[in-house]
Amino acid sequence: MTAQPLEIDFVSDVACPWCAIGLSSLQQALARLGSAVDARIVMHPFELNPGMAPGGEDVIEYLGKKYGRTPSEIAETQAMIRERGAAVGFQFGLRGRVYNTFDAHRLLHWAGIEGKQVPLKLALLQAYHTDGKDPSDHSVLIDAARSVGLDAGQAREVLESEKFANEVRAEEQEYQAMGIQSVPAIIFNRRYLVSGGQPVEAFEQAIKQIVSEAK
Repeated sequence: MTAQPLEIDFVSDVACPWCAIGLSSLQQALARLGSAVDARIVMHPFELNPGMAPGGEDVIEYLGKKYGRTPSEIAETQAMIRERGAAVGFQFGLRGRVYNTFDAHRLLHWAGIEGKQVPLKLALLQAYHTDGKDPSDHSVLIDAARSVGLDAGQAREVLESEKFANEVRAEEQEYQAMGIQSVPAIIFNRRYLVSGGQPVEAFEQAIKQIVSEAK
């Protein structure tokens, strides 16, 4: 049986916990479908905190101001996120701060050219959400690049320049113009949108339906 090609545009932010859940869930769904689907995942940038100052901000204060939630409500949500993550094999630590992720997106753009975009995305999600590292820190970004087989010197060159800044901003504007206001937003074959950190079964069923219609 010939594998059905499937284009997947994954619009997300390193700072987004639901993006970590969504990507893990999507990958498990694809693994279940096995050789029936030939999937190509491309990462696209979205910044939850585009105006965040260097050094970031305390996560409880930030979420309280942004969403009007109390510390106890935030703790409940974080507990639910940890539980949902564990269900799809992603381990969440306790995030202390929220950071700007623009440089991470520039590095991910470069990683796409190098054929290592998804591995780098996974490494960055783990660095921030599991290990509590600062995804705006160039040393953290370079270490993540090195860990997936990318050249550390080239990664440093990207980060210390303005490379791919225009490309990242253009992509962000493109998806905002399409109406994407929250992430993860997963677009299949440039036609079908699935939003949020869905369960594995939901992704599996959606992909089966999309592949069936494509035939």
